[in-house]
Amino acid sequence: MAEIGAALARAGFRLVGGFAPRAEDGVPELPHGVPTAGLMLVGSLSSELFSLFDKSPEARDGAPDPLDRYTRRVLTPIAGAAGLAPVFVFDGPPYHPFQRWALRVGGFSSSPMGLLAHETFGPWLALRAAFLSLETVVDTRDVPDEGPCPSCVARPCIKACPAGALGPAGYDVPRCLAHLEATPDAACHSGCRARHVCPVGSAFAQGPREGAFHMRSFLAGAV
Repeated sequence: MAEIGAALARAGFRLVGGFAPRAEDGVPELPHGVPTAGLMLVGSLSSELFSLFDKSPEARDGAPDPLDRYTRRVLTPIAGAAGLAPVFVFDGPPYHPFQRWALRVGGFSSSPMGLLAHETFGPWLALRAAFLSLETVVDTRDVPDEGPCPSCVARPCIKACPAGALGPAGYDVPRCLAHLEATPDAACHSGCRARHVCPVGSAFAQGPREGAFHMRSFLAGAV
């Protein structure tokens, strides 16, 4: 895992953790129906990834889904060199249960924003892929921690959303989209305001340029 983590880091990604799958984890089989014995979860931080992604052909060719295409191109050979099979968060439908896998790894919790928050990186660690293995991967935590959100009393993310899209019922995606479409000059277009007030992981927050890229992708995907 250390060697794979080093290869991922050179490409702008992070090895988040791993586990030996159980039936209820929803981990797919390897090619030819071979059972998966181990899963390694791969994520990224925009502050690390975008310096490399910006120089890629995918970032400049004007075709759809540049970050997804870059992720597949870069991670597939890393997995192959280690004899692993990659699956990606954007493969689907049907989509793989990446959030379930992250909770299984530990250190994550579900947030009011509809995404996971990490104990160190807050809401800024994006899930990108998983590497499936023939060999057992030792669980990185004997008892997975539940992450930062259950102990957060103030919940500043809910109050910071100018669209009022966060509340007891969860994340109201249509309300968020309606606000973005109605206010093209809002600060939200350079990054979600709710994410930026999270007290965990602020050192890893997206810059305005990265935030604007992700917001454009979010809006394009909703069309």
